[in-house]
Amino acid sequence: MATTVKNQQEILEKLGIRELNPMQKEALISIKSKKDTILLSPTGTGKTLAFLLPVIEELDATLEEVQVLILVPSRELAIQIEQVTREMGSGFKANAVYGGRAFSKDKIELNHPPAILIGTPGRVADHLRRETFSAENIKILVLDEFDKSLEVGFEAEMKEIISFLPKLKKRILTSATQNIDIPAFAGLQEPETINYLKEAVAGLHTEIVVAPKRDKLETLLKLLQSTGNEPGIIFCNYKDSIQEVSDFLQMNGMPHACFSGGMEQKDRERALIKFRNGTHRLIIATDLAARGIDIPEIKFIIHYQLPHRKEEFTHRNGRTARMHGEGTAYVLQYEKESLPEYVTPDSYTKNVESKVQTPKPKQLKWTTLFISGGRKDKISKGDIAGLFLKQGNLAKEELGVIELKQDCAFVSVPPSKAEKLVRELNNTRLKKKKVRISRV
Repeated sequence: MATTVKNQQEILEKLGIRELNPMQKEALISIKSKKDTILLSPTGTGKTLAFLLPVIEELDATLEEVQVLILVPSRELAIQIEQVTREMGSGFKANAVYGGRAFSKDKIELNHPPAILIGTPGRVADHLRRETFSAENIKILVLDEFDKSLEVGFEAEMKEIISFLPKLKKRILTSATQNIDIPAFAGLQEPETINYLKEAVAGLHTEIVVAPKRDKLETLLKLLQSTGNEPGIIFCNYKDSIQEVSDFLQMNGMPHACFSGGMEQKDRERALIKFRNGTHRLIIATDLAARGIDIPEIKFIIHYQLPHRKEEFTHRNGRTARMHGEGTAYVLQYEKESLPEYVTPDSYTKNVESKVQTPKPKQLKWTTLFISGGRKDKISKGDIAGLFLKQGNLAKEELGVIELKQDCAFVSVPPSKAEKLVRELNNTRLKKKKVRISRV
């Protein structure tokens, strides 16, 4: 564990944040002063930072054991929280454990226990049964997006995990959904509830776009042509629907990424990386992308298919118009189908051609390169920037987003420079490691 522990102001400066938002300020006070807190706030409003800041203040820098356990419903959310925790540079070790990666990898990392352990309930319960790490010093439990964990069937594992934690002093539950029953096994006692869910809808515009054909693909294409080159998500209910939409957009020269539970973990992560760094401006996704993933503010979402439940409709919409921002939720409606009661539109468009005033999205500005070295090789973002700016001869404005992982990294560069960079920089040294560089 690092010996230098940063204070809150240093952490915010490192993250480039000038001031916490109102929800984060209120959460900070509650979590520090209360035993149990329920934090309700829309997706993307900074709940992770809201609970991490006060939690870190309560950690013991001299104790090399797990002190905080954060349970999450998905791998993506586990990875995201781990990333945020590391970017905070607090001086405390954090690790994420989740299904879909080798158990042996977890064990190696847990040989030196992190102060903050993040994980999916199934994998964490497995570790506790095998006694991979000690639960004796876990004083704080965070159930992040706890309603989603219950929804996807993690109730038994969560109950089991809590039974392994005899010395809990503080519980924090977060959700982006209203009116959720708190399970008795969570053990909350007179919790304080902080509710910012109403803040989500102020800047959201809901528009019905009527499609003359049942498959709605032509209407979807015209709608996308009207949005220019803005980033957005197209939501579908099934993997097969994603494939159908993807094939159609591919055929019509509309670049995009796909994201669903049926994809390999590596492919899911890379789809999000390429969406975040601007390689793709569109992503076609199931409700897995409705919350719990790290993506930037987007201008619109499209319900190609409406979800089966009102809650998922709300979560999808929460991807845009976040915290005083503005955004549009488009609902594609076949002209002969009726809409569920929970869809309350602000406007209708019956002739989508009238919206098309801009051409198809221009050639994308970025493409993504893979680097076979990461944090464990002592490589920093500055090292990668130096390699591309000095040896790769890129101008500063030609170097896009750098994402540094534990064992690899990704960097966005102009498509016109990608092949040359791969030729010139592949098999060069970064720190002491010879790295491979390739196009993703």
